[in-house]
Amino acid sequence: MSDDMQFTSADPCGRTDRESLEDLPKAEFMMPGPERDRLVGLILNGTKTATAAMLLDYEDCGEPLPQVGDRSVLVDSDDHGVAVLTTTDVTVVRLADVTDQHAIDEGEGDTTAAQWRRTHEAFWDSPDYRAEFSDPHFPLDDDTLVVLERFAVTERL
Repeated sequence: MSDDMQFTSADPCGRTDRESLEDLPKAEFMMPGPERDRLVGLILNGTKTATAAMLLDYEDCGEPLPQVGDRSVLVDSDDHGVAVLTTTDVTVVRLADVTDQHAIDEGEGDTTAAQWRRTHEAFWDSPDYRAEFSDPHFPLDDDTLVVLERFAVTERL
């Protein structure tokens, strides 16, 4: 990113003087390609305001859970920053407890938690996804913990 993409001390979010976008982590949805670009479009037009990941994703990678106020740069398939996202809510729930509202807020066409679950389980059960884990034989059932994150586009780049 260019040096001219910086925040000033007048920023109401309290960012430090000349904090560069390069200092923010990337927000990457799916693998680069048509599906990522579709999701980026849904985020930019306000349809997609939530996402989900298995808690195991964070644990296996040793990454901290997102926290309210976290900021990241949404990138497209060409790895170009297109927006700054700010986390507005994080909840860890059992897979069985994901709500219809969360399914709708993910903005990907599921209108019920049951539809959302079928879509996500198909992805989470795929051999390519499971191969990314130290133990690809993890259980996926009602008690699987899921991290539900809500976010807002706070700046377009």
